[in-house]
Amino acid sequence: MHGNLGNITILMAVAVVTVWLFKRINLPPILAYLFCGILAGPDLLALFEHPEDMENFAELGIVFLLFSLGLEFSLPKMLAMRHLVFGVGLAQMLLTTSVFMGLAYLLGFDGKASLVIGGIIALSSTAIVIKQTSDLGILNTPRAQIAVSILLLQDLAVVPLLILVPLLANDSEQSLGIAISMAFLKGLLVVGILLSIGKWVLPKVFSEVARTRTDELFVLTTIMVALMAAGLAFSFGLSMALGAFLAGMMLGESQYKYQLEADIRPFRDILMGLFFITIGMRLELHNLPNQIHWALLGLMIIVLLKVVLIRISAEIFKLGKQDAWAAGLKLCQLGEFSFVLAALAVDHAILSSEQGSLLLTIGVMSMSITPWLVDQSPRIAKAISPEATPNVKGLGQLSAQDQQLTDHVLIFGFGRVGQSVSRLLKIEAIPYMVVDADPIRVQESQSAGEPVYFGDVKQKDILRSVGIERAKLVLITFDQHEKAMSVIHLVKSLYPDLPVVVRTRKDHRMEELLAAGASQVVPEILEGSLMLVTQVLQLSGVPMSRILKRVRTERKGHYANMNGFFPGETTELDFVRQDKMEFMHAVILTENAYAVGKSLRYLNLQQWRVSVKGLRRDNHELSEPDQNMLLLVGDIIVITAKPRKVERAERFLLEGS
Repeated sequence: MHGNLGNITILMAVAVVTVWLFKRINLPPILAYLFCGILAGPDLLALFEHPEDMENFAELGIVFLLFSLGLEFSLPKMLAMRHLVFGVGLAQMLLTTSVFMGLAYLLGFDGKASLVIGGIIALSSTAIVIKQTSDLGILNTPRAQIAVSILLLQDLAVVPLLILVPLLANDSEQSLGIAISMAFLKGLLVVGILLSIGKWVLPKVFSEVARTRTDELFVLTTIMVALMAAGLAFSFGLSMALGAFLAGMMLGESQYKYQLEADIRPFRDILMGLFFITIGMRLELHNLPNQIHWALLGLMIIVLLKVVLIRISAEIFKLGKQDAWAAGLKLCQLGEFSFVLAALAVDHAILSSEQGSLLLTIGVMSMSITPWLVDQSPRIAKAISPEATPNVKGLGQLSAQDQQLTDHVLIFGFGRVGQSVSRLLKIEAIPYMVVDADPIRVQESQSAGEPVYFGDVKQKDILRSVGIERAKLVLITFDQHEKAMSVIHLVKSLYPDLPVVVRTRKDHRMEELLAAGASQVVPEILEGSLMLVTQVLQLSGVPMSRILKRVRTERKGHYANMNGFFPGETTELDFVRQDKMEFMHAVILTENAYAVGKSLRYLNLQQWRVSVKGLRRDNHELSEPDQNMLLLVGDIIVITAKPRKVERAERFLLEGS
């Protein structure tokens, strides 16, 4: 017992270090867990005498992952995707199994072994693909949905495959047919039971639990539901993950969806990490030197063929080429259940231990490259199948009306912001012309009769073609800072007096854009805050005239009163951006602080570009403190500046250095 506890402690320590190290070098945590498992495996640290004991526990990670996925898929949504699941998914499963079965047979394997190998290779990793797409925020994109649909069908296909392997060892064709039919009937029965429970029982259960207002009870109930659904499916010989998915899907329509997801996430992430560690433990390093060349060759063939076969499956159902290639790149690895099937095939002497080990090695290697493939899949898909540029009008094909425009607004970028602005300009009968670099968007807009033309606004000829010399102002709506800076410099070099209005998401870019020559910069976050406070003031009874005056003052002063904020633990800022943002910080003057007894004028914090936003004394706030007022012990000075200057100012106020 004590030995196992020590080994678990060592495993956790190794996991913490490897995850930290991999994050520092911008590699996904999944690879860290796989590496940790290899270290803890029997050929290196050998922390566990019976690693299979951990595998049963780690499978719960897949259960909770599929439960979370089910919460994202409501039943109506699932029914809407049925052509993908039972169309593309089934086509992929049958096609991939058949092709690799044929290859295995040509390589000298018998019929049974060939069939099992085909089934093993046809499966993909639900855990890795779902987690990676979710982490990247692309789970709901069309290409990710194709991948998810195929994965769901694969999870269904695992059931007959698990039944098939033992039966193949018994040489009983009659029992094989009966067993598959029974598995199908069991599947329908489980789905029916879970759908019924999910519709009529679970909403009442969670409603009653919610009334208790006990967080612990809600968490326990969530875990219980996931495990009971998984256990029910398992008792019928089906995949536990499938049962958990169906339970999650039933609760996806409930009002408790987001709370359920939040409650299950800590357990899911921890157990998923453990699952990938157990995958890494399966790798037999002692066999690697003799198998590495075959493993690399097998990896290359499997990855390339699976991508192509998924592309063909998608082509059958007329799906987009790029989406199909991207889905194929996401699913070209072996799956978690591939290892289960391989182990089962070795136990029943359908495959030798060396063959099972080789498949395991290929599986781990394919999983290791999956995070990179998922991340790069859109770019690779675009390179493999570049879409033809739509037939759009360039700036050499301006209509006679657009050629004669004067005092018009030039809009550069026709995304949501540009389109919203153009609609209001049209209502006010203000002429405008648009330049955009997205050919599909330009084609759609031109078809609707919009004065939108294809081109790159960083070129002088393009600007002259749209009559910049006759324009009233230029509006830059795209959120590409470097490109916006180039366009501002170009416009100002041609026509210095022409007003340029720029939109930016990042308020710390304001000063840089204004310095480049922008007449007005509209920061989305600050402007959104300004509109929000307008509503609050109006509902609070402040006269509209005062509100409008306040809004004008803030805009005229470049949002001076809104600059700076107190950062927190959850503030999402990268290191580059952090050095450009203005932070607010409260400095409490202790008894021995250098600033005590001195005035703000004497301290002269402005020399370091540090602004004093306020002074709090005896629970009274002075928004504009007198510069000659002497500071006292217990005074709280609120300062605003960039992070390094804030640190320097605090040190100066407290220590005088």
